[in-house]
Amino acid sequence: MQWIQKPSAAARDYGKIQPELQEATDRFVDLVTSVLDEAGINYLTVSGRAKSVASFAAKAAREVGGRPVYPDPLRDITDQIGLRVITYVHSDVQAVADLLADQVVVHDDRDLGRETAGEGRFGYASRHLLVGLDPSKEGQAGFESLVGRQAQIQIRTVLQHAWAEFEHDIRYKGSIPDEHASDFDRRFTLAAGLLELADREFSTIRDRLRARGAGDAAPTEPDDDPRITPRELAAFLAGQYADSDWSRTDHYAWISALVLELGIGSLTELGDVVRSIDAEALKAAMDYRYPPGAVRRLDDALLWAYGDTYVDLLGNAHRSDALRARLAKMRG
Repeated sequence: MQWIQKPSAAARDYGKIQPELQEATDRFVDLVTSVLDEAGINYLTVSGRAKSVASFAAKAAREVGGRPVYPDPLRDITDQIGLRVITYVHSDVQAVADLLADQVVVHDDRDLGRETAGEGRFGYASRHLLVGLDPSKEGQAGFESLVGRQAQIQIRTVLQHAWAEFEHDIRYKGSIPDEHASDFDRRFTLAAGLLELADREFSTIRDRLRARGAGDAAPTEPDDDPRITPRELAAFLAGQYADSDWSRTDHYAWISALVLELGIGSLTELGDVVRSIDAEALKAAMDYRYPPGAVRRLDDALLWAYGDTYVDLLGNAHRSDALRARLAKMRG
């Protein structure tokens, strides 16, 4: 079997398009971040990279049994654009995967952690999605560089990420003496098992806190900031939306500013607004296809209560179109 394209020629061609791929990578990061933020999913980071020319060339040259792994490198190497979503707990990995499946086209979905466990082993755990732009977005501004392109998205917890990065760093450097290889393999496996246990315990802690709800927010010293503090708001929302996940820490501060812009200066006032809303009617109108976080639930409640006034807030200027689409959905 011969190469459809020689690795060296493929690498030269890849070098010509690599800047375009970096632009597309940035747009994919923006898209995924906006999807997660809009849904209120709690995550640590979203990052991306376009594969370097050197890395592409090395992968294009791989052979097994004297035959090329990637006969047509520019087509067959699917991680030219790579994204990584880091979550806090394992259940959020599934939530992110479900949400993305609803917003982009998923061409492939592999749960490498499940594959490893299915072999009776502990080790590398990561969810890998190969995605493309939804056709409905192809004509919209800002998505031009994504048309016809695919991105590989790795979704893993912060503990899975720590293990994978450390293991890759050690093995990539090739600094493990042959006589110690089996011992290091055993230690990496042991560490993977312990981290899997830790992931489960973190999930249990969050689930129990969610089931318990939250009491009154801890008293805070008065200051010159008239907003409801993010800490107070987080405690309030945990009690108000006990069945919802936590949101990103910075999102509590963000929506606190919107609450103030509405003229709401206390949790008592905010509670009156939230309780005035028919929560079941709101949930039915939104028909959530993913578990919305607490901040997203409040965001929808304020939109339901204030309508166009909420959309027109200065703090919402960057997302007014998305809010108007949501408001139209609420109004049927």
